[in-house]
Amino acid sequence: MGRRLNGRLLSRCFWVVVFHLGAEASAGVALAEDGTASSVSKQAAAELASRSIGSLDWAVIVLYMLGMLGVGAYYSWKVETSDDYLLGGRNMKPWAVGLSLFATLLSTITYLSLPGEVIKHGPMMLCSLLAYPFIAVAVGWLLIPHFMKLKVTSAYEVLEVRLGLQVRLVGAGLFLLLRLLWMAVIIYATVSSVLIPLMGLSEAMTPWLCGILCLITIIYTSMGGLRAVVFTDAVQTAILFGGVLLTLGMISVDMGGVSQWWPDQWDPNWQEPAIGYDPNQRVTLLGAMIATFTMFVCMAGSDQMAIQRYLATRDVSSARRMYVVSLVAGGVVQILLAFLGVALLSYYKVHPEYLLDGQTITSDADLLFPQFISIGLPSGISGLVVAGLLAAAMSSLSSGLNSSCSVVAIDFINRFRNDVNPQDHVQQFRVISIVLGVIVVLISSVVGSIEGNMLEIAFKVVNLLVAPLFGLFVMALFVPWANSSGTIVGAVAGVATACLVNYWPEITGTQGISFLWAMPLSLLVQTIVGMVISAIGPQRK
Repeated sequence: MGRRLNGRLLSRCFWVVVFHLGAEASAGVALAEDGTASSVSKQAAAELASRSIGSLDWAVIVLYMLGMLGVGAYYSWKVETSDDYLLGGRNMKPWAVGLSLFATLLSTITYLSLPGEVIKHGPMMLCSLLAYPFIAVAVGWLLIPHFMKLKVTSAYEVLEVRLGLQVRLVGAGLFLLLRLLWMAVIIYATVSSVLIPLMGLSEAMTPWLCGILCLITIIYTSMGGLRAVVFTDAVQTAILFGGVLLTLGMISVDMGGVSQWWPDQWDPNWQEPAIGYDPNQRVTLLGAMIATFTMFVCMAGSDQMAIQRYLATRDVSSARRMYVVSLVAGGVVQILLAFLGVALLSYYKVHPEYLLDGQTITSDADLLFPQFISIGLPSGISGLVVAGLLAAAMSSLSSGLNSSCSVVAIDFINRFRNDVNPQDHVQQFRVISIVLGVIVVLISSVVGSIEGNMLEIAFKVVNLLVAPLFGLFVMALFVPWANSSGTIVGAVAGVATACLVNYWPEITGTQGISFLWAMPLSLLVQTIVGMVISAIGPQRK
C-alpha cells in the first residue's frame, strides 16, 4: 500500500498499531497559514456554495420517505395487543433487533460528529473501541439475565418491586427527560447541519423542517409499533453503511486512490496521544475506554430503548446475540467514520477552494461532511447519502418515541388508572407518540444555544443523565440494603456531579477535567452516597 510510516509517526500514532491500520502516503496542497481558502479560489467557492441537491437527489429522498411510511402501514395490520406494539410479540429475530439497537444508538450526532472529531482533534476517540469486549461481557452475562427473567414491559417496574413507587417514578422521569433531550438534539443536528445547508434555506426554517422530519417518523412509528421500528432500522443500517462507503469511494477516486488521502504524519492540529489520566488532555486512552464502558453499560442496564429490545427476543441467549450484533455493527461503522474524517481532512487540504468564505477546516469540522455531499458527489448519490443521514436521525427518533411512549403509558398513566380498556391501549400509545413528537420539536428550537462541537454537545446534554439513571438500577439490583431515600439522595448527588464536570468552566470560569469523566464520576459518587444514606436509614422489607 504506499510508503511505511516514519519512526516519528510510529512513536506517536500508537492507535494505528492498535487497530492494525495500514500506512499510506498522502500528497496534498497546503492551505493558507490561517487554514482558510485562498482569495484566488473564492469565486470557485461561491459557485459551489450556490449548488444544492438536485431533482434526482430529491427523488431518492422522497422514495426513501415513502418507503418508511409504507413499512408503517404494512405493520399496522399486525398490531393487535400492547405486546405487539411495544415488544413485537416478544419473539423477534436477534440479528434484526441487534441492528435496530445499533441504528438507534448511531444517531445523526455520531454520524456527523465522529468525522468532525477526527478532523479537528484526531483519532484518539477510537480508543473507545478497546472497551467493547468488556462491555459485551458485562452486559451479556451480568445485566441481560436480570431483565430477561422478569416479564415486564417497562424497565422501571423493576425499581418499584425493589425500592418502591417513588424510585420507579424518578427513574421513569429521568429516562423521559434524557430521551426527549436526545431526540431534540438529533433532529436539530440533522436539520441545521444537513438539510438547511444542502437546501440553501434560511435558519428560520429550522423549526419547520424539524417538525416535518418528526411528523414522518411519528406516522410510521405510531402505525407499526416496534416491528415497524426494527424493520426500518435494519433498512436504515444498510443505508448508513452505504453512505459512508460511497463517500469514501468518491474521495478516493477524486484524489487518485486511498494512498493519496491516508496521512503519513501526525496532523499539527491533532491532540497528542495520551494513555493514562491527564487533566490537561481532552481525551486519553484510559479516559475514552472508561467513559465508553460506563456509557454503554449504563444505557444497557437502565435505558428502556435497550431493555425493550432484550424483552423483544425469545430468551437470554437470543438477547446476548442481539447485543453482540449491535456492538459489532457499531464498531465497524465507527472505524469507517474515522476513515471518513481522515479522508475529508486530506480532501479539503487539497481543495481549499471548496471552503466557503470564513470557513476553516478545524473550526467548521462538523460541517465538512454534509458540505461535501453537495460539492463532491454526483446527482443521485448525494440523495442516497442524505437519505443515510436522515436514516440515522429517523431510526433514533422512532426508537426514542416508541420507548418513551411505553414509559409514559405504563409508568405514569396506567400505573394509576385501572379503567383503561386493553383494547384501547394501542390507540392510547399512538396518541402519546404524537404528543411526545410535538414536545421534541419544541425542545429542538433551543438546543442550538449550547456551546461546543457536536460530540461535546452529545456528552454535555444527551448523556448528562445516563449514569444517574443507571445508578438507580445499581442500587435496586446489587445493593441489598438499599432503600428509597438513600437511592433518591444518591441520584441527586449523581446528577449534581455530572453537571459540575460538564459545566465546570461555565460555573467557575476555570478549566476543569475532561467531559469524558462526567459519567464515571457521577456513577461513583451516586453509588457511594446512596449506599451510605441507605445504610444509616430504615431498611425496606
